[in-house]
Amino acid sequence: MAQQELIVIETLCSHYEIEVSFVDSLYSLGLIEIHTVEQTRFISEEKVADLEKMIRIHQELEVNPEGIDVIFNLLRKVDDLKSELTATQNRLRRYELENQ
Repeated sequence: MAQQELIVIETLCSHYEIEVSFVDSLYSLGLIEIHTVEQTRFISEEKVADLEKMIRIHQELEVNPEGIDVIFNLLRKVDDLKSELTATQNRLRRYELENQ
């Protein structure tokens, strides 16, 4: 298993100029995963891009954490529908090729 890089939450909050309570609220909604090692809280490096999106939505659009939760759920559903549509289109193409 590859070792994942962890970034201290306080460092991220300082860098992005956000409150730790904002990150805590995202965590309580299940939008981000927080790792705790020796009483220091971290987020995995691979999840920072999602956190950045949430921060931009919060700051630029003034959306609260509950609204961010709704937005991310809708984005996941859109991605699922896109995947389903692609799979359906591929099956249709195969069917059309078989019946030519």
